[in-house]
Amino acid sequence: MSTLIIKDVRIGEGVPKVIIPLVGQTEDEITQEAKIVKSLKPDMVEWRVDFYEGVHHLESVSAMITKLRSIFDDILILFTFRSFKEGGNKEIDSSYYKKLIEHAIESKEIDLVDIELFMEEEIILHLISAAKENGVFSIMSNHDFVKTPSKEEIIKRLCKMQEYGAHILKMAVMPASAGDVLTLMDATYTMKKEYADRPIITMSMGGTGVVSRLAGEAFGSACTFASGREASAPGQIPVEELRSVLEVLHNRMQQ
Repeated sequence: MSTLIIKDVRIGEGVPKVIIPLVGQTEDEITQEAKIVKSLKPDMVEWRVDFYEGVHHLESVSAMITKLRSIFDDILILFTFRSFKEGGNKEIDSSYYKKLIEHAIESKEIDLVDIELFMEEEIILHLISAAKENGVFSIMSNHDFVKTPSKEEIIKRLCKMQEYGAHILKMAVMPASAGDVLTLMDATYTMKKEYADRPIITMSMGGTGVVSRLAGEAFGSACTFASGREASAPGQIPVEELRSVLEVLHNRMQQ
């Protein structure tokens, strides 16, 4: 698995990089949240634009991107609209999804963009191409809030993301047991060792899956999501607690 370098952040080596989501609904809420999150010094911030009340107005989205860029001048920004079927906060049709993501990419004020694996192939290929043309890195993602697929299916989906040409591969699943968490971590390790030539992000959600958010360095997950002001998914850990555990594990793994 190769390391991806975006600005000064080396994704895929060392301590998993910490990503904090922004989930405010109004411009004021997002701005206040952003200032708090900046003080926590994440490696990356994810703007979950599906929480934003102005998401249906491209001009408002553009203005908010510009404001976030001014706040996070030296921190990576990931632009994400999480679809309703994959746990997002709003439902939009695929044509507007394409227009929204492309609009964010063409602003050239974001560093990374999330593209969902189960969108129409034409949309995926178009957005992957647009991102590359505009110097934006892509994270292809899939989220299963119902179950944990088999190890083989997890690997199959991650490999498909790689075939599409995404720079980072991401999958989140919901465990029904500790065994499901082991399935996710085993799939991550196998993917890293046998198939991946780029960074992977995986997580098992909820309280049962918390260990997957902590042990990424051992099993192959290059980034982990922490809660800042609010969590965007079940099982996220406050950033101070998360960073402390990541450092302990990293230091012990070097011995």
